[in-house]
Amino acid sequence: VQLQASGGGLVQAGGSLRLSCAASERTFSNYATGWFRQAPGKEREFVGAIRNFAVTKYANSVKGRFTISRDNAKNTMYLQMNSLKPEDTAVYYCAASLGLRSTVLGVPEEYRYWGQGTQVTVSS
Repeated sequence: VQLQASGGGLVQAGGSLRLSCAASERTFSNYATGWFRQAPGKEREFVGAIRNFAVTKYANSVKGRFTISRDNAKNTMYLQMNSLKPEDTAVYYCAASLGLRSTVLGVPEEYRYWGQGTQVTVSS
């Protein structure tokens, strides 16, 4: 599976961005998919994930501000980011894997396929 993340950019604090992750896999609906981010000098951290069409999980730091969705017909996952803060600045990665339990959706090592990342910069 090849994943292509896009949609990053520079935005002011309080603004919004929508990231996309396009997959090459036609059975994309069978995969658990997630977003992670990595800021300079920090470890990769979980942002949110979705599986089984509707089950979603979010990091506490983005709850209420970020929304994950998926269009299985287009083999694409989205991350709508609202009320962005400077601390959201990072490279955002999308990831996918088959057969993930809900309990491990936030564990990057559980994901087999990764996109190349897209930079999000939030200015204060």
